[in-house]
Amino acid sequence: MNYWTALSIEYANQKSYLDDLFYVYPTIPEGIREINQTSWESVEQAFLEQDNELLLKELLKLDLFPIKDSYIAFLKRDISSIERNPRTINRICGRLYEMGLDKIFEKCTEPKETNRQIGPFFRRWLNRKPLGIQPVELEEFISSDKDAILNGSDQELANFSSQFLNYKRDKGLDFVARFNKQYVIGESKFLTDFGGHQNAQFADAISTLETPNVKAIKIAILDGVLYIKGNNKMYRDVTTKYKDYNIMSSLVLREFLYQL
Repeated sequence: MNYWTALSIEYANQKSYLDDLFYVYPTIPEGIREINQTSWESVEQAFLEQDNELLLKELLKLDLFPIKDSYIAFLKRDISSIERNPRTINRICGRLYEMGLDKIFEKCTEPKETNRQIGPFFRRWLNRKPLGIQPVELEEFISSDKDAILNGSDQELANFSSQFLNYKRDKGLDFVARFNKQYVIGESKFLTDFGGHQNAQFADAISTLETPNVKAIKIAILDGVLYIKGNNKMYRDVTTKYKDYNIMSSLVLREFLYQL
């Protein structure tokens, strides 16, 4: 097994892994979503007048629709379909009237899901210099061959890697660095559970590792449930199928980079 994967598993199972990981991913739930008062008054008026079409149109303007329904995304992307599909609108509005205004407001103002908040945290962590150097902009990054971390958006990092490192995957990157004159690229993920979206996130990181002909060391900076020893698929994969890949926790990343 890859040494850094083994070290990450040991860290997760023997040390204060979650306590330490909180410095990287401080996933504090946000407060309730705010709704513009004028927008909510329009919702209330349409609800009280039981104007189905208007109620749907006003609710679709908000960040979060109050009920889960497979047809909502279509209606949101094609507002004109509201007028063409009265039975669907009546069905959805029936559920809304049954909920009542208080419950609708509660659902529309729910906090964002934690796993949708954690994306920027890895980059914020890098900017606090846990790797000993401050990420720099592109001009400074390419001006020397000293140890450096490239600062920029996912797409900017991918663009650099495409131009200089033969990275041809149509996907952004979370990490581009140079240590001991060797380039390193990778993605960071905090895998909070098994199944569904989290499995897709894991597969996405593996795809980066399997991108061919890249002129850099490829790494997957993964944290979370994949290091729990047991019969779960992620753990089986990192210890067998992908045992030779550079998969590691953010908490051992510094040691990996400085031993290059």
